[in-house]
Amino acid sequence: MREEGIKVALINSNPATIMTDPLNADYVYLKPLDKNSIIEILEKHIAEGIPIDAVLPTMGGQTALNLAIDCDSAGVWQKYGVELIGVDIKAIETTEDREKFRLKMIEIGVGVCKGRTARSFLEGKEIAQETGFPLVIRPSFTLGGTGGGFVNDAKEFDAALNKGLHASPTHEVLVEQSIKGWKEYELELLRDNIGNVIIICSIENFDPMGIHTGDSITVAPAQTLPDTIYQRMRDMAIKMMNAIGQFAGGCNVQFSLNPETDEIIAIEVNPRVSRSSALASKATGYPIAKIAAKMAIGYNLDELTNAITGNTSAYFEPALDYVIVKIPRWNFDKFKGADKSLGLQMKSVGETMGIGRNFQEALQKACQSLEIKRNGMGADGKGLRDQDAIMYSLANPSWNRLFHIYDAFKIGISFKTIQQTTKIDRWFLYQIEDLVRVENEMEKYNLHSIPKELLEEAKHKGFADRQIAYTLKCLESEVYDKRNNLGIKRIFKCVDTCAAEFEASTPYFYSTFSPEASVALAPEGGISAAKIIDANESISSNKKKIIVLGSGPNRIGQGIEFDYSCVHGILAAKEAGYETIMINSNPETVSTDFDIADKLYFEPVFWEHVYDIIQHEKPEGVIVQLGGQTALKLAEKLSKYGIKIIGTSYEALDLAEDRGAFSTLLQQNDIPFPKFGVVETADHAVEVSRELGFPLLVRPSYVLGGQSMKIVINEQELEQHVVDILRDIPGNKILLDHFLENAIEAEADAICDGEDVYIIGIMEHIEPAGIHSGDSHSVLPPFDLSENVIQQIKDHTHKIAIALKTKGLLNIQFAIKNEVVYIIEANPRASRTVPFICKAYQEPYVNYATKVMLGAKIKDFNFQPKEKGWAIKIPVFSFNKFPNVNMELGPEMKSTGEAIYFIDSLKDDFFRKVYGERNLYLSR
Repeated sequence: MREEGIKVALINSNPATIMTDPLNADYVYLKPLDKNSIIEILEKHIAEGIPIDAVLPTMGGQTALNLAIDCDSAGVWQKYGVELIGVDIKAIETTEDREKFRLKMIEIGVGVCKGRTARSFLEGKEIAQETGFPLVIRPSFTLGGTGGGFVNDAKEFDAALNKGLHASPTHEVLVEQSIKGWKEYELELLRDNIGNVIIICSIENFDPMGIHTGDSITVAPAQTLPDTIYQRMRDMAIKMMNAIGQFAGGCNVQFSLNPETDEIIAIEVNPRVSRSSALASKATGYPIAKIAAKMAIGYNLDELTNAITGNTSAYFEPALDYVIVKIPRWNFDKFKGADKSLGLQMKSVGETMGIGRNFQEALQKACQSLEIKRNGMGADGKGLRDQDAIMYSLANPSWNRLFHIYDAFKIGISFKTIQQTTKIDRWFLYQIEDLVRVENEMEKYNLHSIPKELLEEAKHKGFADRQIAYTLKCLESEVYDKRNNLGIKRIFKCVDTCAAEFEASTPYFYSTFSPEASVALAPEGGISAAKIIDANESISSNKKKIIVLGSGPNRIGQGIEFDYSCVHGILAAKEAGYETIMINSNPETVSTDFDIADKLYFEPVFWEHVYDIIQHEKPEGVIVQLGGQTALKLAEKLSKYGIKIIGTSYEALDLAEDRGAFSTLLQQNDIPFPKFGVVETADHAVEVSRELGFPLLVRPSYVLGGQSMKIVINEQELEQHVVDILRDIPGNKILLDHFLENAIEAEADAICDGEDVYIIGIMEHIEPAGIHSGDSHSVLPPFDLSENVIQQIKDHTHKIAIALKTKGLLNIQFAIKNEVVYIIEANPRASRTVPFICKAYQEPYVNYATKVMLGAKIKDFNFQPKEKGWAIKIPVFSFNKFPNVNMELGPEMKSTGEAIYFIDSLKDDFFRKVYGERNLYLSR
């Protein structure tokens, strides 16, 4: 919009995202997404003589659409003369109201499931009787499948119907036949004002119908769709989009296909950009949201250019010469007792995407990116061997079914049994069976005897050096050396939207081992370099460059905040004159847009991939402190291989994680900390506990988001928890801290250049110590800490920053009891609170911190925070996805997002309510 010279106002209550930064809009309103905020903004603009002309609601998902409809029915847009663009309200109503949608499809001759809408309990019972079981219940106007579910028999029906009617804001549900086990496909469409339609991408769900597409593994382009059926789907999708309304914009259409009869049924249409559109954009390099926004203000497809090639028309359908696999990321481990089965209601908290020359390579890469301590599909010793457990998992899908399909082939369960149990298309299962065959083949050899052809095949199929090393019983580095000596080298290919038919001007790359790269050794033993360069589409420049490591998939404890930091880090390094290179595998982030960094490698933040990119690009160094724990944990390897870490050194990062060494540092600086001990067995833990005294905070070292942290109050609980941790993380050093009961918790974020320290913000938590900082309401600046306590916080922060030789960002957490400030921990990296402070004080702190990492001094910057009133960071939870889990908060983080709320006075009703409930959910 701004490229077109239009002034843009943006409203969103999420402080963690880059979109709410002044970089992105002329006016940013960090306000609750409700009608009152909209009216306040419209009136403010009228008063200032710059009234708002139009509203574009299709970019903010269901939340934005629902808000636009709400304002429309209340006559807000009409009253203030605001035009609704990019969508038409009737189209939303047709697609969201399940009954209208069903009737519209029947009218245009598109198949739908048998069933209809119930507006009451009685009506629901009648429909069930007509349709027969199994059934599916889908509430109208809900997000991520909330309240929906399968019902196999009359016994379960009453409760499910009740739940669905309550979940829908209009108390309407669709009761229809179940098509569980059919194949599921999506098409991503764009249509302009004169009716031109293009299909950007076909997406195939690896999982059959019955699992929400947000929880399904998805593949683009569709792999098992015959051209004749694809053409039928295409025609139906265009017909459906034209039938629901004549708006210009994006649309996502979901279909189901009966694998026996090829019958196609329409499931739903989303007349907006969706989660799938973001994925399709990253998959094809076609900027769907950007083009949809231009069309909303009147452009047609043939008048716009394709941003990737820079000179071809946007009126073309992308062609892919690679395969994309998206795998969701779940966090069931945070919700004890949660129903882990996957169904109509979405439960994943993030996702990762792999790009490869074939399905197997893309699948392995996506698995390597998940951050669940797996090295890919299988070949890492973590497989399941128990046949009953495997069969249960195949029949009842959960987050790890994909791995269990591999395990099933590995222990010899028949193909037929696996296919009948999972209903996954045979082609996908053949691909996984073939990976198992390669692993079994490799197990017959050792490093010296493995044939070159087999090693080459394993790399083509995405096996990591680490997986190959596991099967050959040798070191990862030995496999790396061997394949490089044999000329099996990783090359980089461009994501160019047009299968290399036109020259692409965007530097968006993925790695592969394509046949043309594995070169025959020349007679004198050297490799013909010309051939490799020919196959390699990423040309390394001679400029000085910096690599920024991203944060992998969003998950609890590490979300979109790190994308914010990465984007600012990249822009700051550009301003400082460096060529910037981004490595990340998360399709949901702005840092993986092709126009942010000078070069984007859409690759796993996984040692082997990162190392090969470094070898190819030869940067000045790597920034690890902006990508959360994902990037930080590669610091040791980088340091060992002599690769420069920009900013705080690996030794200092390690010192902060090593409890013993860090406490010694605190002692030397006269800084108080709770008494603690480090143990490696349950017996030792009980011994140490007698010195420290209960209650104790027990936690493993090197974890994210308070994983497995717990407060214990007696020896029996202590022993139980230590045994649990060691079962999950063998060999871990466990920390026992004396827990300060009823203490106040606070935290500070600072920038340090090695000599000077600037504290960017001190926050006080409303909830007491013992609730993870990510789950607490944080108030900036503190609301009732004494001058004495604030001074101690400042002194401690200065001392620790200098003692850790910090260069860049640092976050420190404190517990305050009886006017004494104790240190809980220090993290020498960007923290989750940094974007929140940047938004509240309207200062680009990450930009400053990155320049400090690159050599600038604190005194080079003019800090001018806008301090007015207080900002409250509000944690957002998703407990409604896990109805049988109690809302209990403790040292392990559970929130999946956050909002920001500004107050001018501590008498504010919201503040008083939260303050009054501060102890309500505290648990152990």
